Amino acid sequence: MNVAITGGYVVPVVGDPIDGGTVLIQDGKIVAVGADVEVPEGVPVVDAGGGWVLPGFVESHGHVGVHEEADGWAGHDTNEMTDPNGARLRALDAINPADLGFADALAGGVTTVVIKPGSGNPIGGQTVAVKCWGRTVDEMVVREPVSVKSALGENPKRVYGDQKKLPSTRQGVAAVIRDAFMKAQDYRAKRESAQQEGKPFDRDATLEVLVRVLDGELPWCQHTHRADDIATALRLADEFGYRLVINHGTEGHLLADLLAERDIPVIIGPLFTSRSKVELRNRSLRNPGILARAGVRLAITTDHPVVPIHFLVHQATLAVKEGLDRDEALRTITINPARILGLDYRVGALTPGLDGDVVIWSGDPLDVMSRANKVFIAGREVFSDGEVADPYYREGTN
Repeated sequence: MNVAITGGYVVPVVGDPIDGGTVLIQDGKIVAVGADVEVPEGVPVVDAGGGWVLPGFVESHGHVGVHEEADGWAGHDTNEMTDPNGARLRALDAINPADLGFADALAGGVTTVVIKPGSGNPIGGQTVAVKCWGRTVDEMVVREPVSVKSALGENPKRVYGDQKKLPSTRQGVAAVIRDAFMKAQDYRAKRESAQQEGKPFDRDATLEVLVRVLDGELPWCQHTHRADDIATALRLADEFGYRLVINHGTEGHLLADLLAERDIPVIIGPLFTSRSKVELRNRSLRNPGILARAGVRLAITTDHPVVPIHFLVHQATLAVKEGLDRDEALRTITINPARILGLDYRVGALTPGLDGDVVIWSGDPLDVMSRANKVFIAGREVFSDGEVADPYYREGTN
């Protein structure tokens, strides 16, 4: 799709703002951003005068489409809590594009979301990045898989403790993860040996995924809140050498220096919740600022539907109120999550070569009174003045 968005206050995120700038999109990709962009003849022009123009936000940890809203148990496919090691599971296979959360995402300026299995298992499954508009999830995919989800702390020990089986303690949860990676190491060695000898080899879907983690292809998204659980996450990552991303990180500020030294990123949040369990005792809107000032690579998450996805930007706003740098706050919901999860070749900024995912705001998006007026995905207008375009409509067929 082709479109030129002109006359707005353009915030590329990775460069200086441009007052009265233009974003030119051709064939779904950004081709130019600047004050003096020449718009080719025939390209539709959208006047953003008086508004702010930003890249679509990136939600780095959500359950949109796998934990459907208003559907009860019938739409809850986040956790396959029958096997502690669910590495072979794929969030991709459970996403319903008709989930109401996708429309909410667009209303909040979110155009990309990394959808993850839940935190009921020590190893939950494979995550996927999708755009927030489309008929089928296959059309929406940005990258699959993005990472593998794992969980430490209260959730898995409660789930399996209630079933009277391993793991029912923190040491049991760590043991399940350690056992799985040891099996994956052995599996990799046997597979390599069979390949060298030209012998047949029985594949294992679970271990194949874990080998990709060991080989550094897929980061390990570790659900963890408490500082002691974060220390366990670091210990396991050191033992097996995989790329660790802390998810939630409620007490990450207590170990901020260690995380910064090791360049371990933190996807922090949700921030608009009560302290509903012991692990959240130290939840605070001040924590993002503490982590960022310590030099930790930071993204903010709603963990939708724990916090509605269209409140992503509001969490960033209140984190600024409590000490997070304003420019860094915008980065935590755009380029930072894209870089942390390897999506920055597609999304996260207004840069030539990236997808034409652009949002026109009525004003500064960090002002809670501002609204997302128009949303474009790959240059296609998919949201305007509160209305979502019908992804099933095809001209000439309806």
